[in-house]
Amino acid sequence: MTASRETLRLGFLTTVEQANDCFVGGLLITNHLGRPLEFQCTTPVRPNSTQKILYGPTLKPFVMTELIGKTLFERADVKPDVLLVEDEDLLGLRELIDKPVACLSVESKVPVLVGGPDEEPLTLGRQHLRLHHAHDFDRRSIMKRSHLLPDQADLEEPFERVREALQEVLAPGGSR
Repeated sequence: MTASRETLRLGFLTTVEQANDCFVGGLLITNHLGRPLEFQCTTPVRPNSTQKILYGPTLKPFVMTELIGKTLFERADVKPDVLLVEDEDLLGLRELIDKPVACLSVESKVPVLVGGPDEEPLTLGRQHLRLHHAHDFDRRSIMKRSHLLPDQADLEEPFERVREALQEVLAPGGSR
């Protein structure tokens, strides 16, 4: 009988706003060492005039979470154990999927408390994370596998890879 090996798959989801109120998104799923397992991206998403009027200030979070984030997550064959995002608007994606969503804190050196005042900040690799306010229990799920990630892991770097891949794919004559 073979013993099961613990794994940690990390998802790095980012969206980029382009000219003309157009958004694109990319999702890179890696193993605990940062090696790619899967990459998905969207075609440009451009809200129409009626959507802009009806959604008002909630348009951007709607596009980022429901149209881009949820679509990329559902399309992925390899599901991440934790989905990391850079934009707090994407934390709302946690309400739509069954996996923890964590946002890298804007100031990675400043601990961000997600629970009560006696609770330690949530740290993964070298970064501090923020969770959706209604899903603080995701902390346990993340911490349960955090030992699989090197202490010095840079969780900001994969987002740069996603942005570069999006540029490559969206460039005229880019690979698709």
